[in-house]
Amino acid sequence: MPQLPDDLNAVAVRTWCSLALEALGRERAEIDAINVYPIADGDTGTNLYLTVESAAAAVEAVFAAHETGVTAPATADAVRAMAHGALIGARGNSGTILAQLLRGMAGVLADGGDAAHLRRALTRAADAARRAVAHPVEGTVLTVATAAAEAAEAAEGEESDLRTVVHAAYDGALAALAKTPEQLAVLGRAGVVDAGGRGLVAVLGALVETVTGQAPVRGPRTAQGKVPTPLDGGSVVGLPVGGTPVEGVPAGGFPAGGVPEAGVPVREGPLDCPEDGVAGPAFEVIYLLEAGDEQVARLRTRLDALGDSLVVVGGDGLWHVHVHVDDAGAAVEAGVEAGRPYRIRITHFATESGHDLRVQAEPAQRAVVVVVPGDGLAGLCTEAGATTVIARPGEPPASGELVDAIRRAHAREVVLLPNDAALRHTAAAAAEQARSEGVRVALVPTRAAVQGIAALAVHEPDRGFDEDVVAMTAAAGATRYAELAVAERQSWTMAGICQAGDILGLIDGDVAVIGADVPATARTVLDRMLAAGGELVTLVLGEDVPDSLADALEEHVREGYLAVDTVVYRGGHQRAPLLIGVE
Repeated sequence: MPQLPDDLNAVAVRTWCSLALEALGRERAEIDAINVYPIADGDTGTNLYLTVESAAAAVEAVFAAHETGVTAPATADAVRAMAHGALIGARGNSGTILAQLLRGMAGVLADGGDAAHLRRALTRAADAARRAVAHPVEGTVLTVATAAAEAAEAAEGEESDLRTVVHAAYDGALAALAKTPEQLAVLGRAGVVDAGGRGLVAVLGALVETVTGQAPVRGPRTAQGKVPTPLDGGSVVGLPVGGTPVEGVPAGGFPAGGVPEAGVPVREGPLDCPEDGVAGPAFEVIYLLEAGDEQVARLRTRLDALGDSLVVVGGDGLWHVHVHVDDAGAAVEAGVEAGRPYRIRITHFATESGHDLRVQAEPAQRAVVVVVPGDGLAGLCTEAGATTVIARPGEPPASGELVDAIRRAHAREVVLLPNDAALRHTAAAAAEQARSEGVRVALVPTRAAVQGIAALAVHEPDRGFDEDVVAMTAAAGATRYAELAVAERQSWTMAGICQAGDILGLIDGDVAVIGADVPATARTVLDRMLAAGGELVTLVLGEDVPDSLADALEEHVREGYLAVDTVVYRGGHQRAPLLIGVE
């Protein structure tokens, strides 16, 4: 059993991000289903997941860049990476607020991760999030964050330690979540708790598990007893803490998952909560902005006059801007006047959720989206008609990038080829998001680029979708894959002990050969793979690998395996010097 942390050090921050991502992955669909405020667009859970995914990826990058591998990175580096990753990857109103919460915490946790620092971090986070929202409303994630901070502060005392504080923060947040239908009428009428608040409870629950080693009990440990919430798998909030009925909510609660009863309105106005029947703004506008504090202050005033749900988070010259407006162009122009906006995203609420606003032709019937390890294969796949996402060394694509690629493909049906076993969950989340937008998506679980090439080679858009997916899946499954890598340090492998600088031959993901140079190792790998038979060898050469290696390997195959053909591609800048496929 791993040792539990006494404070929130870099390893604990990494674990927290990972567990939070897992928790939001499990609860994403249910949180989406109860999303009725400020816009009933059913994407709060997905937006929170994508935001935490970006934060977790940034933390992983810090660990990957830490050269020694013996000691962990500094805590300050980990928490700042978490905050920066959340800022640049924030999605939607809820994700933007969560990014500010993490940023507020990071400003304190960079100086220490004990109980006292955590209490201050939660307080600063709640205050920073409220300041970021133009018109804060109670009964939202802001209320839940404030309650968590207040409960953590109340836990101070001689017996208080990190575990006590995180439990108190979680219990306070969960109790506040139970009361959100009483504070915000739209939630009470729909019979649900606040979706953003529920997402924050999941993130705090991951923090409890990080510090204590156990997932929290799904209910606050209070004198009044357990509060029923959607987290319990039972009825949605019917009685808050103390047993006082929530106005507009039946005493027995609502159905599990927060699904409104028939006839209960689930679409309401924007954050300022106008009267029923008053339509909200047409567009959601999001962008990153490089600008100074003075320019951002003027931007806030201008955007506040243009629309609502205004949230501006960040600092130190980089900001994340979120607003709902009728004039999307004016919102972007305001950003241009303030500084340099980029990663601009405009969503029309009247269209299918999540689609970028753009003038488009009639969608194609079918497309293929493929993740490739280098620009060389990107060109090859593009020529074959696929939409590509490049996974650069050390920078795996996030779910949001895959969703954007599916949208760029602009087709009713999409086959997604992740080409990496580590992208399985990321690709699944992207596929689910695209399905919620009306796109029929099939995920073929390719684990290597050569399997993706094999699948793309048999793709026929004119045949039935299911038939095409089956053929592509079969082609990928019939392709064994291998790659050559350079060992970074001494290590135990399935093939024995390797030393730094050794050439490793990985077959189907496992180290099978340890060699001294690339040509000899590649020949040994080919011989082992072809011993089981094969008709076609695919070689994908890295950027710095000479053509002479491909010539030598082609000759080796031709002389030793008469019925086997060889094809060679240039992969460009990719992680591995050589990729091998055998069909």
